[in-house]
Amino acid sequence: MNAVPKDPMLPVPFRIEKVRRDLSDTFTMELVPVEGGEFAFKPGQFNMLYVFGIGEVPISISGDPADRSVLVHTTRAVGAVTAALDALKAGDMVGVRGPYGTAWPIEGAYGQDVVFVAGGVGLAPLRPAIYHAMNNRERFGKVMVLYGARTPEDILYKKELERWRGRFDMDVLVTVDRATGKWVGNVGVVTNLIAKGGFDPQHTTAFVCGPEVMMRYGAGALEKKGVARDAIWVSMERNMKCGIGVCGHCQWGSHFVCKDGPVFRYDGIADLFSIREL
Repeated sequence: MNAVPKDPMLPVPFRIEKVRRDLSDTFTMELVPVEGGEFAFKPGQFNMLYVFGIGEVPISISGDPADRSVLVHTTRAVGAVTAALDALKAGDMVGVRGPYGTAWPIEGAYGQDVVFVAGGVGLAPLRPAIYHAMNNRERFGKVMVLYGARTPEDILYKKELERWRGRFDMDVLVTVDRATGKWVGNVGVVTNLIAKGGFDPQHTTAFVCGPEVMMRYGAGALEKKGVARDAIWVSMERNMKCGIGVCGHCQWGSHFVCKDGPVFRYDGIADLFSIREL
């Protein structure tokens, strides 16, 4: 059973079960529906989170899609609503509408290598697809996670990345733009990790999420490596307000990001990437 009501504009009350501080401005909340039940979603979808008396904001779901008992959101505090979310604690209530939007087509990549390319907090929307790949590891060829952050202090899910890297059935590479402290790992942009390869480009599906400039160059690097445009997927997540395509706030060319996205096949939106005004 899904916890979403018939009225798509009516939030459902969820209780905050746990809050974890990930970075100085980033936190993860675990939510459970007040009235019980399960919450089903597909990797890549998002919810509208409502703070009572403040407003609502679209946030990608970042938990394991196989676990329907808890709803997980990783959020960066960058505006009034997310700052209000950041001030909440376990036991407080939030409203939830969703799930909305298109999903990462992870099941369509069965039998192929899969490469997840993430920048900064863009790892959060990719995490459900990564979980799906790990939960169904026998269905894929190589599984690679390529992640870039500004500094070692900005690495999201650091302990989890270390656990993933300790597995023998997936490759995890992390790089930082600028090394600080005792960092001895890769230094440079995430496209450098793509250039190193380690996957079969002719039989690879790639999922890319992060700042738009990073996704543009990341998709270009994958193309240069030999991955087909129609095998590259990106998540846009910009300017969404209503979540159901009625307000028009997220119109992007001929697309509505909340309905036609946020996950897009790269060959369908590559031309829009080159238009700076959009």
